[in-house]
Amino acid sequence: MMPVPPPVAEAVDSAVPPPPIPRLREVPPRARASGFDHRTLGLREALLPSPTGDPFFDRWPPDLSALEPGQVIAVRDVTASASPVVTIPLRSATLVKFATTDAVGAPIFGTATLLIPARAVRGPRPLLVNNLPIDSLGAACTPGYTLAHGFSIATNPTDLIPPTTQLALYDGHAVLIPAHQGPRMAYAEPVLAGHVVLDAIRAGLTLRPDILRHSRIAMAGYSGGAIATHGASKLVGEYAPELSDRIVGAALGGVPADFRMLVGSMNANLATGLFHAATFGIARERTEILAMANRPARWLATSPLKNVCVIPEALAGGTFLPMQLLSRDPDPFHSPVAERIYRITAMADRKSLAPLLIYHGTHEWWIPAAGARALYRQQCGYGATAAYREIFGEHITGALLGFPVALEWLNMRLAGRPAVDECPRRPAG
Repeated sequence: MMPVPPPVAEAVDSAVPPPPIPRLREVPPRARASGFDHRTLGLREALLPSPTGDPFFDRWPPDLSALEPGQVIAVRDVTASASPVVTIPLRSATLVKFATTDAVGAPIFGTATLLIPARAVRGPRPLLVNNLPIDSLGAACTPGYTLAHGFSIATNPTDLIPPTTQLALYDGHAVLIPAHQGPRMAYAEPVLAGHVVLDAIRAGLTLRPDILRHSRIAMAGYSGGAIATHGASKLVGEYAPELSDRIVGAALGGVPADFRMLVGSMNANLATGLFHAATFGIARERTEILAMANRPARWLATSPLKNVCVIPEALAGGTFLPMQLLSRDPDPFHSPVAERIYRITAMADRKSLAPLLIYHGTHEWWIPAAGARALYRQQCGYGATAAYREIFGEHITGALLGFPVALEWLNMRLAGRPAVDECPRRPAG
């Protein structure tokens, strides 16, 4: 988190020519934001992902402001392409496009895929919302795109491993998979992700009331998926209060709960590729960050790297590039903008109305367990129903070994067994 000497920051910026950012006569809908000048919005448009070629994912409806959050805009039957991906017999797979809101409350659209297994169940069919770790900048790197188009080079291995979707479908659960990074692919922005997840649930319930009218709902997410689950669990009371009694649990694994802590653990080491991608992802929603980007940062953010998926991002960690060399501010991590982003993304002033299972690798070095422990203590302090599990290993091992722990906990919630509150409580008086 150290600053660089101001002359170094100036030299880095002046050594590189400005990138060729097109001058737009009109800002496209996806790049618009109130309070920013035309040039800044032109830069925002330049760093947003390239279109996929599929209008379902690319086209911004002209009347979004007239739609209610969660209102269904379009649907597509993707059963034929989704079945080979999930490998479990499906009754239906439906891609749904719906109205939602971005990180600052402006109208946008979202997409999600609702999977209904062929297996029959007694009583209401449970619904598992599986927030996968998309962790990508490219618009084709989402599980929804893979389910609609089949496997491709843009398919993330985290879509399939651990097999949360497959096992939930095998158990007879319906599975909803939101593209929780939104149409701008704003990797790591939890407020946006929470909005998209909650509106995806609203859209799914509207889409299949015959199956889901009385369903219990649970949410799962690991790593980048935990960012979305974290956001949704804390926002449901204010953003979608009608879902508060329907969501019976949320399992968060390997959650990046404290972005200030991640600066010290992920910057300028083998994790720096993912750290840079997350910073660029948040900047796609939090436009004020763009003013801090120097010329090298603007070259990177507007280059073909704006379309990469998780594996190339992870490999970029081999550069060990410090984020300080991509900022006009010599001390970017202590700037007013950074302090505001830390505060917003922590969402520390909100209580989860959904019962929580927080699990984390004890030996994590890139996403330290201290952040998950602090989140557990915070939610206990607010009176939330919560449980905490530490798993042997680091991030990858924690995902694999924590998977059965989370799945068992979620299945108990979906079966109607109330979550046990494991928070230490102070005695009265």
